Amino acid sequence: MNNIQDLNVKSEILSIFDYSLNSFTKNRILYLLETPLKNEEEIIERQNILKAFVANMNVLENYSYTVLYLNEVHFFLSSFKTVNFKNSSFLFSSTDDEILLSNKLHQMLLFFHRLESVYFSRIKVKDFPEVYRKDLNRILSFLSFFDLKHYELIIREKRLTKKHIKALADKILKLKIEQKIEVFWQDLFLFECYLSISLAIKNRKFSFPTFDEKEISLSDFYHPLLKNPIQNSFTASSNVIVLNGPNMSGKSTFLKSISLCVYLGNLGLAIPASKGIIPLCSDFSIGINKRDNILSGYSHFMTEVMNLKDVVVKAGEGKKCFAVFDELFSGTNVEDAAEICKTTINGLSKYNNSYFFISTHIQELRHTTSNNISTFYLDCELLNNVPTFTYKLKKGWSDIKVGRILFDEVGLNELLNSSKSIDK
Repeated sequence: MNNIQDLNVKSEILSIFDYSLNSFTKNRILYLLETPLKNEEEIIERQNILKAFVANMNVLENYSYTVLYLNEVHFFLSSFKTVNFKNSSFLFSSTDDEILLSNKLHQMLLFFHRLESVYFSRIKVKDFPEVYRKDLNRILSFLSFFDLKHYELIIREKRLTKKHIKALADKILKLKIEQKIEVFWQDLFLFECYLSISLAIKNRKFSFPTFDEKEISLSDFYHPLLKNPIQNSFTASSNVIVLNGPNMSGKSTFLKSISLCVYLGNLGLAIPASKGIIPLCSDFSIGINKRDNILSGYSHFMTEVMNLKDVVVKAGEGKKCFAVFDELFSGTNVEDAAEICKTTINGLSKYNNSYFFISTHIQELRHTTSNNISTFYLDCELLNNVPTFTYKLKKGWSDIKVGRILFDEVGLNELLNSSKSIDK
């Protein structure tokens, strides 16, 4: 089970890719974002599907319809029931029934005709991977079964007769018996899911990463939910990366941005970076927002310990883990934290099938970690003794101690060292 709740897939990531027109498609996007792929072949296949959607944007960029029509056609076909037409001079039990069915068929035909004529018939199916062409051809086959061009002309000339209605009802019954109606909706909503994600990729200018087991390299990456994000570039060949720097320097945002790039890339999606090389990962553990595990009765510290153990066990089993620990062991005393952080950082380096990002405030670690650990910090400059955060990534360790500066800046040092006393 992946521990990705701190990526906030539903509350944050979904909004990045959601250009959906209906709740069915939106739910399909969310499912895709929460469901890991099994291997590199599936990842590359999805990349190629999305690239084909982007290549067909001249047709699909303005894909739209009236959502009410979609919902009504969906309900009409899903609830359609058999009508006995045999040996009857009337097709329906009443004129009202006939009018209602006629109106529903009008609506269905015009809705499907728009989909077919404006979009699906103009898509270059050959652009798509062979496995997804089957889905597209199934959609096209379903739509063509209704002879939409013919019936659209009849409707336009107001010549839809009882005979036409019976023929259409027979078509629907045939599709229902063959269980093709539900398959069509699944195909359509997956199509719209891919289209929505592709629109985000195009509009946000995301790029598709390549994969390398021995390197993470991201150029001009950022978090797409920030209004004016600072872009950074980052390369590390070691599998343990320690991030340091003062509070408010942007460490948590950096870790979220890195995690988002690696996670999305492993879903076969494009990422918020101009270029990316990332590892294939089978397990994710993203620990950024500190929390107690109330149900288990764990404190912050014990929750971290158990999460770390879970990651180490998986890495020891040969799984390709991507793990993030923000301010690791900050819930215990400084001496304990320094000692067990050192053990953790150096110990994790032997699991070279996995990648670990650890942020810390513990300066003592700069002298105790092994040489094969990559260290970075987010820069902070002092201008007239006032900390100015640049949010730019640099190699090494930060020497800025912002805590003392801010403590003095708000006057706490003077207040707390004042000789005045308050009498009760």
